Amino acid sequence: MSANFVSVVDLFSIGIGPSSSHTVGPMRAAMTFVEKLGKVPAKVVVELRGSLAATGVGHGTDRAALLGLVGYTPTTTSADIAPKPGEPIPSTGVIEGPTGRVEYELRFDPAPVAEHPNCLIFDAWDTDGTMIAEREDYYSVGGGFILDRWEMEAHRQESGVASAREIATVPYPFNNGAELMEQCRTHGMTIAEIMRANEESIHGAQRLNSHLDAVWDVMQECVAHGLKTEGILPGGLNVRRRANRLHRLLTAEYEASTARGLDAMEWVNLYALAVNEENAAHGQVVTAPTNGAAGIIPAVMHYCRDFTDDFTAERAREFLLTAGAIGSIIKTNASISGAEVGCQGEVGSASSMAAAGMCAILGGTPEQVENAAEIALEHNLGLTCDPVGGLVQVPCIERNAIGGVKAINAARLAKLGDGTNIVTLDDVVETMAATGRDMMTQYKETSMGGLAVQLGLPVNITEC
Repeated sequence: MSANFVSVVDLFSIGIGPSSSHTVGPMRAAMTFVEKLGKVPAKVVVELRGSLAATGVGHGTDRAALLGLVGYTPTTTSADIAPKPGEPIPSTGVIEGPTGRVEYELRFDPAPVAEHPNCLIFDAWDTDGTMIAEREDYYSVGGGFILDRWEMEAHRQESGVASAREIATVPYPFNNGAELMEQCRTHGMTIAEIMRANEESIHGAQRLNSHLDAVWDVMQECVAHGLKTEGILPGGLNVRRRANRLHRLLTAEYEASTARGLDAMEWVNLYALAVNEENAAHGQVVTAPTNGAAGIIPAVMHYCRDFTDDFTAERAREFLLTAGAIGSIIKTNASISGAEVGCQGEVGSASSMAAAGMCAILGGTPEQVENAAEIALEHNLGLTCDPVGGLVQVPCIERNAIGGVKAINAARLAKLGDGTNIVTLDDVVETMAATGRDMMTQYKETSMGGLAVQLGLPVNITEC
């Protein structure tokens, strides 16, 4: 058996908000474009197509692509670097960074793109005016993954699913949930053990553990920063941060011994809000598996840390490895891109991954873990991506809180069962992909339908 293996090292990456597909991916595409040229060009025309044009300004796509041209990366960029988040960016100008200075022109074309909704096209010139690159296409396919035009064509011919995949030889290959369950049964291993063996064959134990520990550390730092920060989020909607106030209220209730039976769920809400407010402010987050859904897995892991027994560093690794296996299956067989399949591919995927991770550390069997992932994804089917004003704020921030609670409920429901189910994870993943294909374009990260239209606000509003 051969497998299209998506590594947990790539699935959980440390980067910046507000969007893995609209911020991190375009930045990586610009970086890759310059690297292939072998030098920083004198002038670049960046054309944002499809969803990247429709919601690009609100998502910071223009800023990310320009910063990527001059040497900034998702791990070295902060909200303090000019142009700052929310600042209007002229359609022509000059951008400077660690690797040099580039004259740029930005173009926006929201017309649908056949290959993938998130497309960037680069043209470049040398100092003497000679064109050195023409119509270089890149596609941001979700989770910060990018494909160039040749990779995109190869994957479309292979399966019709535009997903970034890492072809690797691993000891326990699997392409879907059924094959993963068979590997677990045949070898008497947990999902986390299967994933660890596969990952270590590629990265080695030290690099794998270091990455998983760094991911958990950044998740906790992101929550902590979100809890202590107040103010208005950038972008023009004037959305006020709520995590700080909610944290003070919940802390006061505990100190006064007035905590209620459902108080644990309020803490889950709090953790998710904290992360996604940081994401909306263009802060540092973990793409898990996307930025739009970055709060769900950290919220559930914090719940496990605070409300279950013995949540050690090794437990955190087990959680992430298990969640990564589910994310790999979803990405390989469907999509984690909101522009491609709607928010079911982002919040739905993250909720499914979190449910699996939690069920695993509660002692669930592989079958129960698969069941938990299925339940969570099943109850996010059809979820549209309709960000108001093209910003990852409304309804995205609250949606992560709801997705986290769903994940916990799915994990507990599955743990109470025996692992048998009428509908399998593979059934739901296939249904999610089909639903995404059938979903009208305006409900897939264009801000041209759903809540964005009902509220009557323009796309790509900017701060005054």
